[in-house]
Parts: sequence; C-alpha cells; structure tokens
Amino acid sequence: MKQSSKFEERKKRARKIVAFLKKVYPEPKTELNYKTPFQLVVAVMLSAQTTDKQVNKVAETLFKKYKTPADFAKADLKTLTKEISSVSFFRNKAKAVIGAAKVIERDFKGKVPKTVPELVTLPGVAYKTANVVLGELYEIWDGIPTDTHVKRFAKRFDLVDSSDLTKISKELEALVPKKDWKYVNNGLVLYGRYICKANKHDCSVHALSAIWPESRNIWPKAK
Repeated sequence: MKQSSKFEERKKRARKIVAFLKKVYPEPKTELNYKTPFQLVVAVMLSAQTTDKQVNKVAETLFKKYKTPADFAKADLKTLTKEISSVSFFRNKAKAVIGAAKVIERDFKGKVPKTVPELVTLPGVAYKTANVVLGELYEIWDGIPTDTHVKRFAKRFDLVDSSDLTKISKELEALVPKKDWKYVNNGLVLYGRYICKANKHDCSVHALSAIWPESRNIWPKAK
C-alpha cells in the first residue's frame, strides 16, 4: 500500500474511532483526585506506570498535607519519598515533584503554566503529562497525550508506526482534527481501563473493535 493511501485509510479509521469516543465519553475528565492545580500536576506525575486508583489512595493523605507548589517545594525529600513509596519509581518521582514545585515557585510565581513549552521545563513533566494537565485544568488541548492505553489502541488499530510515546502523539495528531484531540486520550484510557483491557481476550462483542475487525487479532506486547 502506498504511503498516501495508507495515511488516508488510517485517517478514516481514526475518524470512526473518535466519533465513537465522543459519543461514549463526551466530557473528558481525569479520574485522578485533586483540589489544587499543582496537586493535579503531582497526581499525573505519580500516575506514570501506576494505576489512578493507587495514586488516589496515596493522594488522599498526601494532599491533606501538601496543597500548593510552596508546600511541595519545602517538603523534606526523605519524608516525601516515604509518603509516596507505594507508587512505582517513587524515589525519582519524589525528587521530580519537589524540583517541579521549586521551578513553579521560582519561574512562574507559584502558578501552573498554560503552555506545553513552559510545562516541560518542570522536572518529571514531559509531553504527555503537560497535555493532560493543560486539558484538565485549562481546557487547552494542544496535543494528544499518549500513555499505555493510547499506545495499545493506536497499535491495535494500525494508526501509527512509532513506538515512542511522543512520536505516537504526533502521528495521531496528524490523523485527528485538532478540535477532536481532547477526546482521544480520555476516551481510550476509560475504554481500555473498563471495557477492552490489555490481556488477550475475545473482542467480538466490543463496539470499538467492530470499526476495524482486524484489531481483534492484534495484541501489542506491553513495554
């Protein structure tokens, strides 16, 4: 198949997938619990390779103690490391959280910035985290965040060639009109979390798989 033809086929498939996601998940909203803007940044940082359920469990106690960037910037590293020890990569995440809080205090007057270039200057914040934060806090959708769920479905539906998360985001952004970017991450995360899970199973009754039946036989390895 020629590249242009392949791209157009992917574009058609993506359009059908997004139409389904818009209908089923019309209001993009994270399942992470938070009360202040920087608590969301922290929650998204902690959620890497960790379930939202586990992050919310940690946050229940953590966010009573730490509410603002100033609170986190003043945190004792050893204490914070212990407080988040039930999430994956907790040592690195504790350093990143404190580092990010200090940058926000120093460079952004204690306010969570509103652009991807500014957000990615924070330790522990990359393209995916930045776009989740922008969408959730400010209704700004300047990119499609790619996590393990988005990557899995992008591969299963043969929408992308890349395996790198940021490159997958860029490939999806080329397929999906910008006005619909906000539905992709949230929709695929919820669909993957509650309906079509990562383990190999019978997808014959799943509505999304019906859009492209070949996807029922494609099971990307988790990485």
